[in-house]
Amino acid sequence: MNTAGTTAATRTPVVAGQFYTASAQKLREEVEAYLQRGIKRSARTLLAMAPHAGYMYSGQTAGCTFGSSNLSNTIYLLGPNHTGRGAPISVWSGGSWETPLGAVPIDMHARDQLLAANSFFEADTLAHIGEHSLEVLLPFIQIAAPKARIVPVAIATSNQETLAFAGTVLASALQQNPDSCIVVSSDMSHYVSAEAAKKMDTLALSYVQSIDAQGLLSTVVRNNISMCGVLPMTVGLIACEALGATQAEIVEYTNSGAVTGDSSQVVGYAGAIIDRP
Repeated sequence: MNTAGTTAATRTPVVAGQFYTASAQKLREEVEAYLQRGIKRSARTLLAMAPHAGYMYSGQTAGCTFGSSNLSNTIYLLGPNHTGRGAPISVWSGGSWETPLGAVPIDMHARDQLLAANSFFEADTLAHIGEHSLEVLLPFIQIAAPKARIVPVAIATSNQETLAFAGTVLASALQQNPDSCIVVSSDMSHYVSAEAAKKMDTLALSYVQSIDAQGLLSTVVRNNISMCGVLPMTVGLIACEALGATQAEIVEYTNSGAVTGDSSQVVGYAGAIIDRP
């Protein structure tokens, strides 16, 4: 276990003022407007996948996704590890996470369940301190599900056996607590033409739609699709499949060129929702 910084701690935001405004009032107004793009589902959400770019690029898709979701009060927040630091599967070790909108508490019981389950889940802060992928989604969660507690998990390992085991453990945790769900943070293709992004992302998302974790991972690897959250999404899909989910809905797909006007080099953004069976 990585013991550096594993005492109960508050994580302060690292990309406020960059990816999104640091003004609490402006942030609330902006996120509320984005959330209005979705129509809240009556079915409880088992998994929601949303993008984590600057809000001017991906905020509308994130808003549509979270606005359409029906989130639980315990959220397993799974994201990629862009920095390469910390444990292969890193669970934030305590305290709370802050944004300009206030603090989001960690669900300590749910966190401890993961840590007790096996050695793959490690208490660690290094993977999270400079990582933006989960932080960017927090303001949406704070407004869409103001009572929610989170369990932030950064996933860096691509070992298929480890990912499968992690997904099984997560499924068990979700089964034990019906008032829990998964949120996965992922962008899609990076820095390719809009046409290439749509082609590759449509292929990857077809496996998301059919809850095919192995198909998603192998297709992304084989076709060199730069979906940065494929590892956490693989874990999430394994958990959903184990719980009997059979289909996901892609609520929105777009790319950064819709904002910049440049379709030669874009990043793709998708929102997906899986209902609890």
